[in-house]
Amino acid sequence: MLTIKLSKLALAVVATTSVMSIASAAYPERSIRLVVPFATDGTSEIIARSVANSLSTSLGQSVYVDNKPGGAGNIAMEEVKRAKPDGYTLMLGHVGTLAVNPALFGKKLPYDPNADFAPVTLVAKVPNVIAVSEKSPNKTLADLVADAKKNPGKINYGSAGNGSVGHLAMEYFSAEAGIDLVHVPYKGSGPMLTDLIGGQIQATFNGLSSLIGQIKGGALRPLAVGSLERSKTLPNVPTISESGYKGFETSQWYGIIVPAGTPQPIIDKLQKEIAKGLKSKEDSKRMLEDGAVLVGDTPAQFGAFIKSEQARWAKVVEKAKITMD
Repeated sequence: MLTIKLSKLALAVVATTSVMSIASAAYPERSIRLVVPFATDGTSEIIARSVANSLSTSLGQSVYVDNKPGGAGNIAMEEVKRAKPDGYTLMLGHVGTLAVNPALFGKKLPYDPNADFAPVTLVAKVPNVIAVSEKSPNKTLADLVADAKKNPGKINYGSAGNGSVGHLAMEYFSAEAGIDLVHVPYKGSGPMLTDLIGGQIQATFNGLSSLIGQIKGGALRPLAVGSLERSKTLPNVPTISESGYKGFETSQWYGIIVPAGTPQPIIDKLQKEIAKGLKSKEDSKRMLEDGAVLVGDTPAQFGAFIKSEQARWAKVVEKAKITMD
């Protein structure tokens, strides 16, 4: 009797595996949704649309971007974790939602970044840049710090929202530099940049991709980049590390994740096609022009990277005493 039951169980497992294999081999058979946890502007939009366009071509099915902003990305993450794990709902994972939010929200976070999602690939890293208006009297990072020390609590900086990487990055730097800046959160990078150029706020620490157009156009002045190495897009702009804050590093990064339980063959297929697109000059042109460093690593490598970033940002949040209150 036991043998018969075990045989039936084995047959059920084989049958289920066969069905999954067939479904994975046929994937995709319809359009795919790529959810972005931010508004329709800034770096995330550039990365998401580049990936969506590349996948649409290589997979032969439409991949469309669905922006779901709000709650520091938590709203979209909570929605996607409940999506059917069949490869038809993808998520643009981000340093904020995958590494920063766990440290910021703790037990209040409505998802587990490691248990509720499966990594596909790290798409790109984008240096954060401290920038001011072209009209600002501050020509260097040292000038900005000196100005802030002379006028504590009087210099405003803008970000794409509370809990955004731009918010965290500037609070991190302010703690390192010993200055007191006032945070002004916006609903996205677009309106924030409009006010920065117009002089309503005095600085930002945002992703290079969302700033490069205004920098090249002369409306914004970059003071320093947050990566350890200088950006190839801005080779004459010093890093924060070489500007007197040795070892300081903060960059934005973006990768594709899917709901936990998505079949591995589908994950592997997505990773392969995304990595192939990143090697295409045509598919990756916009990201490269905007200063992104392209990656395209394996799911295992991306998973390990996420955990290392979670550990790093937990220390940053604790050191800078950053809260969401």
